[in-house]
Amino acid sequence: MKQLRSTVIRAGLGALYFTGAHYLLRPIFSGVGAIFMLHHVRPRRDAEFQPNRHLEVTPEFLRAMLAHLRSRGIDIVTMSEVHQRLIERNFSRHFACFTFDDGYRDNRDFALPLMREFDAPFTVYVASDFAEGTGRLWWIALEMAIAKASSIEVKIGDVPTRLDTTTPAAKQAAFDRLHDWLRSLGGDHDIQREIGALCARHGIDDAAICRDLCMSWDELKQFAQDRLVGVGAHSITHCNLAREREEIAAREMADSRARIESALQWPVLHLAYPYGDKIAAGVREFALARAAGFMTAVTTRPGMVFPESGRHLTALPRVSLNGNYQDVRILPVLTSGAATAMWNGFRRVDAA
Repeated sequence: MKQLRSTVIRAGLGALYFTGAHYLLRPIFSGVGAIFMLHHVRPRRDAEFQPNRHLEVTPEFLRAMLAHLRSRGIDIVTMSEVHQRLIERNFSRHFACFTFDDGYRDNRDFALPLMREFDAPFTVYVASDFAEGTGRLWWIALEMAIAKASSIEVKIGDVPTRLDTTTPAAKQAAFDRLHDWLRSLGGDHDIQREIGALCARHGIDDAAICRDLCMSWDELKQFAQDRLVGVGAHSITHCNLAREREEIAAREMADSRARIESALQWPVLHLAYPYGDKIAAGVREFALARAAGFMTAVTTRPGMVFPESGRHLTALPRVSLNGNYQDVRILPVLTSGAATAMWNGFRRVDAA
């Protein structure tokens, strides 16, 4: 099903490009700017089974996007500048803002040199447990377990289930099913219990994944000294905030902020909700972020930024630079707002 959705999205992006419809729709749907969402930036991998491919783009694709924005005279700004323009209603020039979730080391190794090349500021949202080396990147652990196995045995809803993982297609189907099941569980503790048991059965050191991929506090301190780098909060554990009790969700936001500020000795003004979709961040979470004093908070809901987004500063949409769609021809489609408008039902603001 997810592969079908990707195919449909790719076809839709292609149709917008080849018909030139994005040129006609740009004045209506481009808004005043866009906040781009990324995770990994690194060279393309060759493995056939890469279920998390959507979370990574190549340096070449990021460079193409930066060059496209500069060629169109679009300002590349910080999240604080986004906030200021929305508050002051300064919409004389279109803007773009780049955000990276989780705090991966490749943001330093591959993204930062490109951002320097284009003098482009960006924000990295850090999950504090990841920086401490104690977090669990369960979606990567799941990929690694399935990649090793010829079959996976789990209990889904207390029903023993055996999933074939002998071929790349079978592995993808198993990943999709288990990923959706894990995200449906009651909270982060349940996910970690299940993924921990799965990793133990298949010889995966899930504790090491975070240390291998994410910047430590010491690395972040040096990274954040670059004038182009901003650091925001991304919770403590990268949990689904909407599935947690209110006091836990509030603590995930506030304590993550406090830990980052203590480590970096720099104020943390911006937040990204983990997962960030409608089942992970809603009206309650938007209010909690405001109460915690964040200037802005970003979701993963697709959309451009419009003037009325200034009334919903803790429910800002983003445009995903998705690893499944690394075609330079779609760059003007993405900046036109046509693709996200079609995806979210042509709503200018989706903050409910």
